[in-house]
Amino acid sequence: MKQSEIKEASTAELQEALADSRKAYTELKMAHTISPLENPIQLRSQKRGIARIATELTNREVQ
Repeated sequence: MKQSEIKEASTAELQEALADSRKAYTELKMAHTISPLENPIQLRSQKRGIARIATELTNREVQ
């Protein structure tokens, strides 16, 4: 998700997206462990996406 999409999404949508992203990241890590990914940068971008969503959720809880 892009940052603008994250800011516009509701809290419930963000929590669902976070769960989906974490699941996808775990699957990518497992696939990379078994045989190297064609594009290992996917792992980094997926992890950064998770961090963006988690940060936005934390900011909303604080406010």
